[in-house]
Amino acid sequence: MTRLTRFTRTTAFKLSLLYIAVFTVMSGFLLLYISRSTDNLMSEQVVQSVDTEMKGLADIYVRGGIRELVETIDRRSRHPDASLYLLTDFAGNALVGNIARLPTVVLEEADGDLRRVRYTRFGQDTEDAERQAMVRTFELRGGFRLLVGRDLGDQLRFSNLLGNALRLWLAAVIAMAAITWIFVSRRVLKRIDEISATSRRIMHGDLSERLSIAGNDDEFDRLAVNLNAMLDRIVILMQSMKDVTDNIAHDLKTPLTRLQTRIETALRVEKGEAGYKAALQATLDETDQLLRIFNALLRIARVESMAPATEMEPASLNELIAEISDLYGPLVEDEGGHLEVDLPEKLEAECNKDLIIQVLVNLIENALKYGRPETGDIHIRLSGWREGERVMLAVTDNGQGILEKDQDRVTDRFVRLEESRSEPGTGLGLSLVKAVARLHGGELRFMNEAPGLSARIDLTPVGKDSSRSDDGDGGTTGGEERSDGS
Repeated sequence: MTRLTRFTRTTAFKLSLLYIAVFTVMSGFLLLYISRSTDNLMSEQVVQSVDTEMKGLADIYVRGGIRELVETIDRRSRHPDASLYLLTDFAGNALVGNIARLPTVVLEEADGDLRRVRYTRFGQDTEDAERQAMVRTFELRGGFRLLVGRDLGDQLRFSNLLGNALRLWLAAVIAMAAITWIFVSRRVLKRIDEISATSRRIMHGDLSERLSIAGNDDEFDRLAVNLNAMLDRIVILMQSMKDVTDNIAHDLKTPLTRLQTRIETALRVEKGEAGYKAALQATLDETDQLLRIFNALLRIARVESMAPATEMEPASLNELIAEISDLYGPLVEDEGGHLEVDLPEKLEAECNKDLIIQVLVNLIENALKYGRPETGDIHIRLSGWREGERVMLAVTDNGQGILEKDQDRVTDRFVRLEESRSEPGTGLGLSLVKAVARLHGGELRFMNEAPGLSARIDLTPVGKDSSRSDDGDGGTTGGEERSDGS
């Protein structure tokens, strides 16, 4: 009983009942309309046939008198499919015709009106042979009365046939609707139960669960795809939060311990004013470094928590990169290098300009720190181009690149390769670049140029859908990367 009650409360059950009712009413109306229209048409044909017969017999009576009328009626009434005829004298005695039994009131009211009557033909005297007909009765000169009619057997049989068809059709509609209802309801309930079961497992902590997709692209598949994408996004945000927490717990423990040790040492040892001032200055520097790390972590977390297409707008990459070139060109020259810009005309993309500027700045500073060649001056190229349905931006240097074994980990937080540890930095710059690339529906990729390293991100051109399928982990796909010191 509980299962039945649950079943009848479903939307599928209610919609099925509605569809059954609407389809039944419409089918019944259609068949009833056909039946009525056909009955009216056949009735009109009967009336026209009776009127034509009556007019012809009246003309025969006028031309040839009663004898010729009797002979004509006798001849016509002998045909198997003949109309109905009955001619009586002034006393009501039958002179000729093919009607054996008829209500007497029909002949008494010889007013020419059309009547539906029951009758019995000659040769069919049983009550079971009583049939229906449409007749007219006229009184002729001399007291004669003439009845002409048409049997309604064919019309009644057709009406019965339509009635049976209507009943059969309604029964078939109800049966088919019930079968469809059961099938649809079971299928819908099954998909809903699967979604509910998966949701319960997810609520119990198994975030790897995903809604099943049947592959027929129905509304449940579309719902499952969107919910799975939402779950992927939630997992990314939760993982990001976990990473930040783990990073703070592990990677910031050492600088905080060092800061505590420095303060305790300064309090324990009498150093005088100069010594305390140097200790405070070192402590302040360490504090500034910690604040930079916290700010970088918070900025990465904010970027990763943003939804795709958030604050995206059409931007001219030519203007954006020109501003960066004007700012960093002199800085690269001061370092004894050269900054080159290589862009096609009117290169535009849907992006967050502030974040893209931060990405390019991080990559340029990374190239300045780690992209110097063993001999010669550093050369940095800032380039962009269209590749398929994406816009590519790249920062390329002429340094040593990185080893393939380090490619999968260099964009993780606080990761710094051994050759980079002598340079100042936090190891968070590339993590921010990767987060921004993923926010724009792209990814961060590195390619060794031999010599040099090319750091690339891809964006959506203006006028294209800003979302792109993602594998959910935001990882790079090939290419070589290196540690960041920004």
